Amino acid sequence: MRHYDRLIFVSNADTALGPMAEAILQSKFLLDMPEITSKGAVVLFPEPINPKAEAVLAGNGLTMKNHMSAPVLREDFEEGTLILATGESVRQKLCGQFGELAGEVQTLSGFVGAEFEVYDPYGGDLADYGQSYADLEMLIGELAVRLNAEE
Repeated sequence: MRHYDRLIFVSNADTALGPMAEAILQSKFLLDMPEITSKGAVVLFPEPINPKAEAVLAGNGLTMKNHMSAPVLREDFEEGTLILATGESVRQKLCGQFGELAGEVQTLSGFVGAEFEVYDPYGGDLADYGQSYADLEMLIGELAVRLNAEE
């Protein structure tokens, strides 16, 4: 398995799934901690994390209260960077925006070999955000195992 210096979770707006994924992975033990961040496929201006996403994180002892959304940029597609889309629709947006540069972008679930994708809770209630957190927690647990196996 390849060694990664940087890992970027990409969600649609970088206000819920991406920041939650970032916080979860930062809480895991990694033998060699890469720079971990999140970005959005569609970010027109910086926005804070969704209050429901932050509430779910806080309920699990994590926080991203200082997070501001940021767009994916061409320079993010560099050697040593693992870019994981939160879902297939986000991966397709990146491929449409960045063409060949996005050729190695994978979904989080695809990278860890899961049979499901994390539901985007946008517009949902707190329980929807909680379910997405639980799914992310499971997938990112697998991701941490894979990243540690490379060491």
